[in-house]
Amino acid sequence: MRALIQRVTSASVAVEGETVGACGPGLLILVCAMQGDDEGRAEALADKILKLRIFRDEAGKTNRSLADVDGGALVVSQFTLAADTSRGNRPGFSAAAAPDLGRALYEHFAACLEAKGVAVGRGIFGAEMQVSLVNDGPMTIWLDL
Repeated sequence: MRALIQRVTSASVAVEGETVGACGPGLLILVCAMQGDDEGRAEALADKILKLRIFRDEAGKTNRSLADVDGGALVVSQFTLAADTSRGNRPGFSAAAAPDLGRALYEHFAACLEAKGVAVGRGIFGAEMQVSLVNDGPMTIWLDL
């Protein structure tokens, strides 16, 4: 699975002008299931993100994890993270998982975070969404598991 995570002070996602998911301080997680991914990969990605020490401690050093700071998460599906731009000018997305599997792994990934005590807001799989965020830092990290 592939994810782009951003440490945020707040984030929200809207569909047709209506907010469908949001979080306060924590992470905006854009996530994409790739061909060959399974529930085990979704679980490993959730565990990795939960434990990443990318939040500031009392001394201002990035020593705390999402779990340590009791942060929330906004999880948004984004198959365009599978873009292949190696040839031509039009990205190809054939590396992304098929839509049914992508949806199932997106939901499983979000549920894994929830099961570990994270308050999770969600986008709507496959919808046209507008994502708003206040990136904290900025801190943006690409993960490929």
